[in-house]
Amino acid sequence: MIKKIGLKYVVVAESGRKMGSYATKKEATRRLKQIEFFKHLSENRSLRQTLGKKTLIEVHGHKPVVLQGVRD
Repeated sequence: MIKKIGLKYVVVAESGRKMGSYATKKEATRRLKQIEFFKHLSENRSLRQTLGKKTLIEVHGHKPVVLQGVRD
């Protein structure tokens, strides 16, 4: 979840642990989406196997979109 503490937006885990503080809500939301993505990635073995070194992942909402064939 995101909490506004003072002038900063803080990403807070369910356990209460602070996962980072950001100047804008947009930055905090982006980080929260990253955290959710990696949380689900560790739970989803088939998605982990799908990903390769040259795969770009975009996060839309909390569902990852895998784009294959990304060049260096």
